[in-house]
Amino acid sequence: MIDMQLLRDDPDLFRVSQGRRKESVELVDEVLALDKLRRESLTRWEEARAEQKNQSALFGKEDKREKERLANELKALAEKVNLLKADADRAEEKWKESAWQLSNLVSRLAPNGGEDDYKVVEKIGQIRDFEEEGFKPLDHLTLGEKCGGIDMARGAKVSGARFYFLTGDIARLELALEMLGLEFGRENGFVPTITPTLVKPEIMAGTGFLNQHADEIYRLREPDDQYLVGTSEVALAGMHADEILNLEKPLKYCGFSTCYRREAGAAGKDTHGIIRVHQFNKVEMFVYCKPEESEKIHLELLEMEKSMLSKMEIPFRVIDIAAGDLGASASRKFDCEGWMPTQGRYRELTSTSDCTQYQARRLSIRYKDGDRNAYCATLNGTLSTTRWLACILENHQMKDGRIEIPTSLRPYMGGQEFILPAL
Repeated sequence: MIDMQLLRDDPDLFRVSQGRRKESVELVDEVLALDKLRRESLTRWEEARAEQKNQSALFGKEDKREKERLANELKALAEKVNLLKADADRAEEKWKESAWQLSNLVSRLAPNGGEDDYKVVEKIGQIRDFEEEGFKPLDHLTLGEKCGGIDMARGAKVSGARFYFLTGDIARLELALEMLGLEFGRENGFVPTITPTLVKPEIMAGTGFLNQHADEIYRLREPDDQYLVGTSEVALAGMHADEILNLEKPLKYCGFSTCYRREAGAAGKDTHGIIRVHQFNKVEMFVYCKPEESEKIHLELLEMEKSMLSKMEIPFRVIDIAAGDLGASASRKFDCEGWMPTQGRYRELTSTSDCTQYQARRLSIRYKDGDRNAYCATLNGTLSTTRWLACILENHQMKDGRIEIPTSLRPYMGGQEFILPAL
């Protein structure tokens, strides 16, 4: 949800933002027109309601004959009030439906352009020269199959395409990765949290995921009407809905959950292996803070993501996402992309978004700001996820078929140093 007073005062700010996102600029004027209609409808109802109260107060003071006349007037007035209330409710609903389609204001710092117009911020780590090492790297699925750790065929047999089994040391490697993410978050002041994976429609809508990404979300309809989350961000955002928080210090959570995505918009892309799958695990950072703190905290979340990826001992780069590729709730977003040797390119491993007050307004999450209650800011960022396994396997493979386990993950695997090919 956007700041309606700001929209009324400076609609051009929103027109420019919608244009930078390559979304409907006309929607701004539609929301303004519906806002004007709902306020006028509300005023008409409130005026009629006030008149009704005044007439009711006079009724008890009149004589019997006058009361009969007033009773008829009050009946007609009551009908008018009910009709005007229904009009006001309809106007409110139409305004809300339209206003909730407006995306967050894009940060002045976000690059212009679309999906391919990101700005490369930095590159970290050394890309291996496998040719110089004397062998051709295998892709992550082949590696996973050779060590008996990834089984896509049986996953498809049980659940359909883009599902999988992780077994043996690959399963242990994922658990090690998620445990390290939770522990790293805890060391940096985040509360480890295991979150629900089913949420109510109003929580999913409140985070902004039902705008342009609705077709990627699994929905359980009758008799439950719930959504399966694609990130624990959703549950963590809804955790404090309709609450007033104490934000003398930012409130930080590190949420672990299984996640589900339809990947409806990715038909024909990355169907090989575990890059784009329908079910995966993830550790997600989520922060509630004062609005003036969000830009600084956003950079802190990015540094934490960089630290975690550096612990994986893989080459990666940081990109600043362009306005036309931002999700509805994000004002600005950074992605960290890991190098995939067999693809010869970088692939997304983490993202961190500053959602400013957008989600808090939709979910009514406020904090004490002196004598008033104000909407807080929310931010999110990835600390680990199943997709990282693909990058780790490809970058840590050895000529003799072994896979070297990153040093940081070994304590969570009993000190084990290598994953061996199956006999």
